[in-house]
Amino acid sequence: MANVPLSAASCRSSAFLEDGRIEVSKNLVENCIRPLAIGRKKRIFAGNPEAARKMGIILTIIGTCKLLGINSFKYLAYVLSEMPRRMDRNIDDLLPWNWKPQL
Repeated sequence: MANVPLSAASCRSSAFLEDGRIEVSKNLVENCIRPLAIGRKKRIFAGNPEAARKMGIILTIIGTCKLLGINSFKYLAYVLSEMPRRMDRNIDDLLPWNWKPQL
């Protein structure tokens, strides 16, 4: 048999054989991406392409908050109240991964 380089996909699919910490099941990943697939189906019925784009942005922000363990309602309420004061200046601290909840 010739020395044929393995593709990246075949290397990744057998990585669990070398590292016992890697899950064989992909259920966790499927459960994480399910809301994205459902959101994609909802955007089909958004009414127009611009509405679908805006819906996608909001769902992405909410999904990011969920992954980071942030209350998305509190986050969005704070960001929406801050945006008019900031006028696109100095908004890095408003990104979900930089945001600190107000006490």
